[in-house]
Amino acid sequence: MVRISLLSGELLFAALWLFGRAAVWLKTKQIDPKREAQLLVMYINLAVILRFVFYPVSRVGGRVPPLLFDAALAWPPRLNLVPIVHILRFATRRDMLVNLLGNVFLFLPSGIVCPLLYPRLRHWWKTLGAGALLSLCLELCQLPFFERATDVDDLILNTLGCALGYGLWALARTIWNLRNRQKKEGQ
Repeated sequence: MVRISLLSGELLFAALWLFGRAAVWLKTKQIDPKREAQLLVMYINLAVILRFVFYPVSRVGGRVPPLLFDAALAWPPRLNLVPIVHILRFATRRDMLVNLLGNVFLFLPSGIVCPLLYPRLRHWWKTLGAGALLSLCLELCQLPFFERATDVDDLILNTLGCALGYGLWALARTIWNLRNRQKKEGQ
């Protein structure tokens, strides 16, 4: 059995992020500190998502339990492809509500950060597509870990969270543009 601690997982993600950024710097032959500071927001967004997708929320002995991989237990994977069924099987309403709201709010920042940092994603359908693709990748990455479950409900709720985030971003952008227009007209 392989145990991957939260610290190890986050360090691996940090190393992959830095490797990717270094590849971009080598290709463009420049480092833009302002852009790197902006991308740090995306890094934090993704690090938080990875923490809650791969590691249990609960603590054991004050510590976050490790991610476990055991080839003998990896098959068959815990997989739910039928929408809503898993949501209705929670032991309590509280657990169901935590799951629903947790999956929505986990991806809400992505709906704000994506169009903010990437102008190509400023159309709602592109941001939703990026959020759904990110969620799908994360759900598929959970397949070999016997304590994690790949669930279509999570994909739907994560995408809904991304949509709500995009709505907040679009509302803020509209208000910002209206204020700027009023300032220009008032001068």
